[in-house]
Amino acid sequence: MRQFNVAVVGATGLVGRKMIQVLEERNFPVGNLRLLASKKSVGKKITFRDMDYAVEELTPNSFMGIDIALFSAGAAVSKEFAPVAARAGALAIDNSSAWRMDKDVPLVVPEVNPDAIVLHKGIIANPNCSAIQMVVALKPLHDRWKIKRVVVSTYQSVTGAGNLAVRQLESELAKDANPTKKFPHPIAFNVLPQVDVFVDGGYTKEEMKMVNETKKIMGDDSINVTATCVRVPVIGGHSEAVNLEFENPYTLEEVYDVLRRAPGICLQDDVNQSIYPMPIWSHECDEVFVGRIRRDETIKNGLNLWIVSDNLRKGAATNAVQIAEEWINDNSKVKSKK
Repeated sequence: MRQFNVAVVGATGLVGRKMIQVLEERNFPVGNLRLLASKKSVGKKITFRDMDYAVEELTPNSFMGIDIALFSAGAAVSKEFAPVAARAGALAIDNSSAWRMDKDVPLVVPEVNPDAIVLHKGIIANPNCSAIQMVVALKPLHDRWKIKRVVVSTYQSVTGAGNLAVRQLESELAKDANPTKKFPHPIAFNVLPQVDVFVDGGYTKEEMKMVNETKKIMGDDSINVTATCVRVPVIGGHSEAVNLEFENPYTLEEVYDVLRRAPGICLQDDVNQSIYPMPIWSHECDEVFVGRIRRDETIKNGLNLWIVSDNLRKGAATNAVQIAEEWINDNSKVKSKK
């Protein structure tokens, strides 16, 4: 099997390290591995397949000989360097928000819209973590009954805000006199109805990402989406309470059957045994867990779901690696036809 030279940009961050872990776990065909970050991280060692790799400084020359560049270093870095990687001949798979709504850049969740991968022009965007897990569950339902409206409230892990956020929670729980500060308020024993900054209309950027990215990934602008995103003192995964309104009637038995057959989904729904998705169970898993499935009796064709997934894995690193795997498979199919 052909091997691919891979660069990880933002290799020392939570998602960057998780990308490296996932590449190893999934036995990705890595030839040479190049770990890139800012100057302050140069020389740090990260282990991959029992070998220590030194982190290098990200520069415009970092992508020579690279086939796939996985980016998770923030929108500003991706905006500058993803085109550099693409011009050097690499496929840039970007985990930031920089390219997600660019009309020329596919926004991909492999279980939902893998066909969009072939439309890339050197850059593929990895969606928002909360949007990824939701659309994995919504796509098979939309295909069957057509979703008219989505109302979602999220319960998002501090890991979604990076290392500093994790340190704030840990320092507050330890009752440090001078706790680390990432959020505008304490996060321990608290919830913050703010994920990212506020924009016009009183929504946050995170909420608008869920609105806009869901429509782009699903390929249907007619789906109405409204979101409230909340940060909670949890490490391990994001949770979502999702209310759907379908255009067509359904039965709960059919919903269970559709979700049970759908790729990437694990049903956990036995309320008699108190079995339902929780972040503590999703931690270090790649599936999207769905439970608390019940009819919304207040509207015609309404349905409630509870959706949980590890935001660093399926919500970021794993989805990016899956995109790379699909890209390899697509290229292999094209070559086999020649």
